[in-house]
Amino acid sequence: MTPVVTDHVIINNARIACGVHGEGIPVVLLHGTPSSSLIWRDVIPKLVAAGYKVHVFDLLGYGLSERPWDKDVDTSISGQLPILEGLMAHWGLDTAHIVAHDFGGGIAQQLGVFSPCRLLTLTLIDTVSYDSYPSKRTRQQMEAGLEVLGKAPNAQHRQHFRDWLLTAVVDREALQASALDTYLDYISGPVGQGSLFQHQIRHYDPKHTMKIADRLHELGNIPVKLIWGEDDAWQVPDWAHRLNRDIPGSDLTIVRGAGHFSLEDKPDEIAALVVDFLNAHAYL
Repeated sequence: MTPVVTDHVIINNARIACGVHGEGIPVVLLHGTPSSSLIWRDVIPKLVAAGYKVHVFDLLGYGLSERPWDKDVDTSISGQLPILEGLMAHWGLDTAHIVAHDFGGGIAQQLGVFSPCRLLTLTLIDTVSYDSYPSKRTRQQMEAGLEVLGKAPNAQHRQHFRDWLLTAVVDREALQASALDTYLDYISGPVGQGSLFQHQIRHYDPKHTMKIADRLHELGNIPVKLIWGEDDAWQVPDWAHRLNRDIPGSDLTIVRGAGHFSLEDKPDEIAALVVDFLNAHAYL
């Protein structure tokens, strides 16, 4: 599929694939795991049409960004925060609307707690939080040993993660007809398979969200929107309701007919929700 990131910049000695679309009020989009910036492909045009300048990138170790060989390079939620801050400096953004999905939401929560002045608003979509991850299924896989999993035959690995990704959506046929193979390409093969375990699954550790869990109420100082797929089996809606309770003034919308990759199931509906929320707070 056509990528939404076509530029490359060096941030903290790492090559990051990124892109800027449109003109207007700045918005930064953060994707999760095991996806990439591609998950925003149907949302970006709606934001641009509404008058927003969209900044998007692939996390370090993901998608089209560098896959560091050195295992000491930190690609965890906490390790990605300096990459986000470096990109915002590169883009000349003192502040921006932040919209984040899944693991990207963990990064955004840290930014909001540690540097609240950087956010105009915060939108969290099917995000990790507290100790909501890894799932029981993923934890069992991790116990088998990441080195073993990383050396599984490519065909076996690819089929396993094809099945896994399909559990992230309600409309499986639509995902198979669109982005599924590209997502699989990024996490399979001689580079992608090892990178998935080194840069993503190895860091499925809730310590990165738990360290700010008792400070989430501080996010109530900015407008916060929560959007969740009703059929999210990876981050069940109970977590959305807990975030809604713990972040004063936050607004929650549950999207019917959407799973964890709600941006795949209901991109138009979610884009409309994001645009309406940003428009309501565009001149803060």
